[in-house]
Amino acid sequence: MINTSDERLMQQISSGDHQAFATLVDRHLDPLHGFVQRMLGNPADADDIVQDTFLRVWNKASLWRPKQAKVSTWLHSIAHNLCIDFHRRYKGETVDITEVELIDPHQPADFRQQEEVAVQVQAALQQLPESQRSAIILCHYQGMSNREAAEALDISVSALESLMARGRRKLKKILQAQSAELLGEF
Repeated sequence: MINTSDERLMQQISSGDHQAFATLVDRHLDPLHGFVQRMLGNPADADDIVQDTFLRVWNKASLWRPKQAKVSTWLHSIAHNLCIDFHRRYKGETVDITEVELIDPHQPADFRQQEEVAVQVQAALQQLPESQRSAIILCHYQGMSNREAAEALDISVSALESLMARGRRKLKKILQAQSAELLGEF
């Protein structure tokens, strides 16, 4: 089943094929989890959202329309909507930006610096409005084309491009402010 197309897997899942479902999960779990974790900033919450996403796929596989969206786009759309629901439900509660392990002092300095930058970027992403964060994560981190990301977010390509431009500008400002704060501490 490894060489089976996503479209064929969805047909089989619609018929209750557990093996096809397992193959689809194996194929899409890591990229989907990466997307959700970047959206939420917390690995434990991401696990729950990804699990709910795949449960919806299992329960609603017959609703997927091959002519409307690729399977990966549909999966990201479901996950995106669940992330929005999660943010609405827990708005105002403190959410861990990341569950970062302590940086190992024996790691090369370049690697430690890359880890620190990744943590800063993740924290900055969490400060963006949800729509801008989604657009940037789908295109930059998930490697979706603008068209695919626009479909996942149910917006036009021009609206996606606008979100990306505004999000990048805001990220730049946030990261510049963080850099200025760090330099001010020395």
